[in-house]
Amino acid sequence: MTNPDDALPAFTPFPEIIAAHARARPEAMAIRVDERAHDWHTLHGRMQEVARALLRDGIAPGDRVALLGAASLAYVECLFGAIAVRACVVPLPVSASVDTLEALLADCEARLLFVDPDAGDAALDMADRLAARAALRVVPFGRAGAEGGVYAAWRTHGQSVGQAVGPAGQAEQDSLSAAPLPQAQAEDPFNIIYSSGTTGLPKGIVHLHGMRQRQASRKGFFTPQARTLLSTPMYSNTTLMPLLGTVASGGTTLLMRKFDAGAYLALATSQRATHTMLVPVQYQRLLAHPDFAVCDLSSLELSQSTGAPMDLALKRDILRRWPGRFLEVYGMTEGGGSCFLDARAHPDKLGTVGKPAHGSEVFLIDEAGRRLPEATSGAAGPVGEVVGRSPYMMAGYHKRAEATAQLRWLDEEGRVYHRSGDIGRFDEDGFLILLDRIKDVIISGGHNIYASDLEAVLARHADLADSAVIGVPSSAWGETPLALVVPKPGTRLDPDALRDWVNAQVGKTQRLSGVELRAALPRNALGKLSKKELRTPYWETKGETPAQTRDGARQEPEHASQAGKNHKAPAP
Repeated sequence: MTNPDDALPAFTPFPEIIAAHARARPEAMAIRVDERAHDWHTLHGRMQEVARALLRDGIAPGDRVALLGAASLAYVECLFGAIAVRACVVPLPVSASVDTLEALLADCEARLLFVDPDAGDAALDMADRLAARAALRVVPFGRAGAEGGVYAAWRTHGQSVGQAVGPAGQAEQDSLSAAPLPQAQAEDPFNIIYSSGTTGLPKGIVHLHGMRQRQASRKGFFTPQARTLLSTPMYSNTTLMPLLGTVASGGTTLLMRKFDAGAYLALATSQRATHTMLVPVQYQRLLAHPDFAVCDLSSLELSQSTGAPMDLALKRDILRRWPGRFLEVYGMTEGGGSCFLDARAHPDKLGTVGKPAHGSEVFLIDEAGRRLPEATSGAAGPVGEVVGRSPYMMAGYHKRAEATAQLRWLDEEGRVYHRSGDIGRFDEDGFLILLDRIKDVIISGGHNIYASDLEAVLARHADLADSAVIGVPSSAWGETPLALVVPKPGTRLDPDALRDWVNAQVGKTQRLSGVELRAALPRNALGKLSKKELRTPYWETKGETPAQTRDGARQEPEHASQAGKNHKAPAP
């Protein structure tokens, strides 16, 4: 399936976009974080100061500048200041362990690290240790979103932390202050985003400046009047993509340092938010909050969902109670094909993730990598792996040529597509239905069982707060489906009765072998479920994995996508 795009815009670097807004609308609000705000004039000035300070610290085009922390005005200043000197920004996940953070800094070879003290004492100790051995320079922000004295002095005086500037150094600094900033190029690396991989070191996804600018300039999303409320972490593409889109349009971005349902509702009401991007668990918490019924969210024009699969019941609840247009986004941070479901326009298609987005080509391939035929009118198409291409694709994984090659699928003309690792099919109207992740398909007695089918049945049970289905070892069938469920507070569930209730509604080959009760299921900051973490204890007892049991039949794709493990990229 292909959806042609409008003509792609000419390349305009983000620093030039911000400068143009500063000239045209200097006093209009550009960025607000909690109670602090910058207008376009101030944001442009701060970006310039950060850029000059980075030049004085020897940051050159292509150098990596890392950021670790929650949303703050200083964070945004440094993001665009680094881009203004053609550096590559590396937003680090605050949820990662200190060992992982140190490994990521080494992997990207960061020259400088901006760190928010609220990232935690362990992160600050790591930063101090790295700075002490001159592994990189460290500039700390203030606490609770303040810029802090050290950062302010560094930005305004161009001094590295602990560095004194003598008379000779002052002359060099004055010269740098007068020099024009380097001109950004479309092929410059814009950012490295580390995937939320569940095995080994996360892979660095490299986006180029030109791709980011094309993505942010797409029509139909943001306007100069947009007031975009974002509450997901700064290291996530779920935040960066709509932030860049709002900046490109000249709208206002409202950032929360930490998501809280009550605070979100109050901010959306008081600031008259028009746009938002949320993950499903956030919609769930907002709709369940007692203030939802009394808050005026009528200003919302476009609300998007990404980051994890959204179940049918939640989509229906959103259409009943959430105002404005609702768009579910399917795609990958790596880019490639993506689909949009405009839910109000297609209320009969809530079980799908929509049609290919403008500029995207999306189709299916079989296990041998051959392209499958499209669905014919009036009939559903075949099942296969989702593959796609668009103008919004990563340059590759940082220093991971083999992983990049595994992600790519080339057609007979040599054009590059990205494999999603998701299993799906198109319905008779060309809407994509996701069935499962390749690595989450349960092969029992030679039959493919899609966990999502069983999870959809479980989601209809009134006493369940959360659920997941995994494959566990079976001497008779190789593996068999097991449900792990979280009861709602105050309810009493009989696992055997729940198993029988599900099995009465599914095919003979799909039946659950058992149900286990859990207090909670492992999910990350974006609400994505870790099935690997759930499966591991069952397979470790046998000393093998599902893939080994099947003699390598299961592909274990390393990249991230939105179905199952990672429904994550605010997509192209």
